[in-house]
Amino acid sequence: MTKRYSTFCLAALLLFACPVAAVELAGPFQVKNQFPIFLYTDQPYLEPAALADSFSVSLSHSSLFVMEDSSAWSAHLDIELTELNFRYRWTMPGGIELGVDLPFVRATAGFLDRPLAWYHRASGFGDYNRSSRPDNAFLYEVRRSGIVVIMGENDKAGIGDVRFTGKKQLLTDDLTVSVMGTVELPTGDAKVGYGNGSVDAGVALLMDRRLGQDAVWYANLGAVFPGDLKAYQTVRLRNYGYAGTGLEALAWPSLSLIGQVSVQTSPYPRTDISQIDRAAMLLVLGGRYYAERGSYELSLTEDLNTSGAPDFILNLTWKTKW
Repeated sequence: MTKRYSTFCLAALLLFACPVAAVELAGPFQVKNQFPIFLYTDQPYLEPAALADSFSVSLSHSSLFVMEDSSAWSAHLDIELTELNFRYRWTMPGGIELGVDLPFVRATAGFLDRPLAWYHRASGFGDYNRSSRPDNAFLYEVRRSGIVVIMGENDKAGIGDVRFTGKKQLLTDDLTVSVMGTVELPTGDAKVGYGNGSVDAGVALLMDRRLGQDAVWYANLGAVFPGDLKAYQTVRLRNYGYAGTGLEALAWPSLSLIGQVSVQTSPYPRTDISQIDRAAMLLVLGGRYYAERGSYELSLTEDLNTSGAPDFILNLTWKTKW
């Protein structure tokens, strides 16, 4: 844990250490929490308060290991999850931005168990008892009272829940403030964990603060109101809250460094399984390269709280604005 916080602090120092000529910064990393049973409860990610016409393609890959039981629930997940997400945003008169997210997801046994075992040994971080299972063996099963709730299928690809957004700008200057609403439709297969089978909604307050010409601070505060999970069983989900903050600053004329952290509560009823019930904390570190026809992003997300999130998320994004 100390090493992860030290890494974040070092990145923050680097952000302030390298002033360069200004470019139009694109905003925080839009990385979702890929914890599988949370993924399609209108999972939030940091959004800029500024409005822009844009199109982006994101590829995220994560690894997760949960092997916990309580008196009523069992969660057995040993998977790697890949999500391809297409995002489109367009502005309208009156300081309004509309958007749509179209995700495609694929759960597999993966290929990273041995590299992760080496990493955990080298770093001294816990491995969630991952060594108790065979390498790269698929398992995705959630039960309540011994009855299946979600049963994943190895190597099955499918569409996730499609998300629509609406943003209204309230203030723009060195401090930009917007409010955002989201609606997520039940287009994914809930029984295999690619959707939740219900309409979800959310609201958020977004803030951007310019720090001179070469840095921007971002902050989001929001709440999500998920519908019931309708899979093999129906599970009444809880409303949950989230908050996040991040900093982007230019380190070179075409390269910015970004560090951000977010926290969210669990959308599930109490299960007495720590990795589901406790709040999730995500640390995201990476960089963005600004090219003539768009920007390219690379980021790594770490699970700070060893609950409610994958062991890691690797994200690649290409984004263009006009």
